[in-house]
Amino acid sequence: LFEIGTEELPPLALRELEHALAASVRTGLIDAGLSFGELRSFATPRRLAVLVTALASQQPEQEIRRRGPAASAAFDAAGQPTRAGAAFAHSCGVAIDTLQKVREGKGEFLYFVGRKAGASTVSLLPAIMQTALASLPIPKRMRWGSGTAEFVRPVHWLVLLYGSDVVPTRLLDTQADRNTRGHRFHAPEPLPLSAAGDYAELLRARGHVLADFGERRERIRNQVTAKAAELAASAGQVAGNWRALMSDELLDEVTALVEWPVAVAGRFEDRFLDLPREVLISTLQEHQRYFPVEDAHGHLVPWFITASNIQSRDPQRVREGNERVVRPRLSDAAFFYAQDRKQPLGALRTSLDSVTFQDKLGSLGDKSRRISSLAESIARLIGGVPTLAREAAELCKCDLLSSMVGEFPDLQGVMGCYYAAADGLPAEVAAAIREHYLPRSAGDKLPETRTGMAVALADRLDTLCGIFAIGQKPSGTKDPFGLRRAAIGIVRIVLEHKLDFDLAVLIDTAAALQPVAHAGTAGEVHSYILERLRSHLIEGQHAGFTISAEMFDAVLAAHPSSLLDIELRLRALAAFLTRPEAASLTAANKRIANILRKESAAVPGMVDAHKFTEPAEKALGHVLTLQRDGVFTAIASRDYGSAFNLLAGLRAAIDAFFDDVMVNDPNPVLRANRLALLGQLHGLFARIADLSRLPG
Repeated sequence: LFEIGTEELPPLALRELEHALAASVRTGLIDAGLSFGELRSFATPRRLAVLVTALASQQPEQEIRRRGPAASAAFDAAGQPTRAGAAFAHSCGVAIDTLQKVREGKGEFLYFVGRKAGASTVSLLPAIMQTALASLPIPKRMRWGSGTAEFVRPVHWLVLLYGSDVVPTRLLDTQADRNTRGHRFHAPEPLPLSAAGDYAELLRARGHVLADFGERRERIRNQVTAKAAELAASAGQVAGNWRALMSDELLDEVTALVEWPVAVAGRFEDRFLDLPREVLISTLQEHQRYFPVEDAHGHLVPWFITASNIQSRDPQRVREGNERVVRPRLSDAAFFYAQDRKQPLGALRTSLDSVTFQDKLGSLGDKSRRISSLAESIARLIGGVPTLAREAAELCKCDLLSSMVGEFPDLQGVMGCYYAAADGLPAEVAAAIREHYLPRSAGDKLPETRTGMAVALADRLDTLCGIFAIGQKPSGTKDPFGLRRAAIGIVRIVLEHKLDFDLAVLIDTAAALQPVAHAGTAGEVHSYILERLRSHLIEGQHAGFTISAEMFDAVLAAHPSSLLDIELRLRALAAFLTRPEAASLTAANKRIANILRKESAAVPGMVDAHKFTEPAEKALGHVLTLQRDGVFTAIASRDYGSAFNLLAGLRAAIDAFFDDVMVNDPNPVLRANRLALLGQLHGLFARIADLSRLPG
């Protein structure tokens, strides 16, 4: 058992720290050659721990094999040991005549072969734990007291047991012993552990601590669910009709804040239900870590549930304390909402000019004007209403200056939507103000209105072009402006809503609107978005088909104008590669590409059928002529599946051509005509995708 006890750990990082410690300990044991059974990890606000069962008492015996000097250097002409040979034998602790001679390559070398007893587990554990602690993902470590140790929080106790024995060690200026600690108030005295395996049960039975994070999380879920049913019953409702809003993120955070959870319900005044739903939820969840409660119709009720970290003898006092804390929070929210409603949302537009977006890119007002122009153009392309897109774009950043968003930043866009609706603006304009921030993260929902899509795309394209223009593009893991998220947002909106437009043209427009001119900006942004598209599709985040990097490159070589077109081609290519003709046609395209690449002279563009002399080339020329118009028609209508079907019909003629026809004929006229035929064939495939880029 290894346990490190600290002051309260950062709740949002607790689970990551737990998993990282367990992984590091596991790696350390494996690297040391120590066999073990189950490895369990524990985490509470005041501790991280790892329990390993069936841990071997020592490493297995190790074979030692050391190569020494060449035999010719280890012995002189008379067969006597040289200084080099004697020194090697001495370093191995054996007589030189016990060393082996092993032939390697053209020479013979001295070798020492022996066995070494494995080290005891007790002697290895301190270093393994030290390495595990040092490798934890802690961005900023802190010091405490007069020592030099550094950790995420000050350390108060350390337990390191092997069976029932304390492993003597000192880590982070703390001496290891067998005393764990229970709940800060229920069990403040040290709890001695008789054996490592007693850990979890001792803390539960005598320490008022549920050390297992998952168990504690499930208890909170069950208690909160039961408390919601209890509230419904007390209000005369069917028990299951009321439910607590429990997101996974909030549940994890609350679990990381308590060691002995006890669900407590509290009430707030009915008048606060007049506030927008998101305001109430943000106040209760983000500020207080409470679980809001809603009825069967999805309407919030004036109750909340919290997980107390104490089994109080007077639960009513705990409830009153939580109600007393949340009341001023909700009162502040009501005040901010009332203040904001004293003027229309549009009144804040002029104030955007006084807020800097980025030093070189101007103010939020400048950004809003750029977005407005771009959103209007996008709306025309995607079937939206340009005037609505412009109006929504002009207002989309206004709520950043509202009192409510100043206090609740996570409500940006949400409050703008409410205020726009209250001002009587078109419903689609109000919705677009909320939607233009979507998606906020991976898996988040997308804008639903065409106006929202236009403004969302315009905002992201403006940010990408502006930040790239000033040379602040992402590097490594650093992405302070969220450009990766912006690019993925563009990809998802376009693909999932099947929006079809020339992305490069829009990027050119967005780049031209920037106050900073840079010749390569548009190309860099276009390439950056395509890279995000590549990752998005290859990682399977867009359901329906599987692709490889080579497939993506093959399609990109055809220079499709839109992201949607790229996806359509990839779908068709993925289906084509399952056909029996695919391998042969891919190989033929690679062969053709190699032939054409090696040709120093320009390949003729026209094919003269009268110059065909071999039956196989005549047949290929004939079938190519027959299929060409059909392929062109299918490509023009983006029916790439049909185009591939037609091209698959060329397989027999292509195979026969390469079997029977010599492309590099001595006759330069025949040779040029055959190269032209291959060029047309390759070009026909390349209109969809360059198959020569595929493996195999």
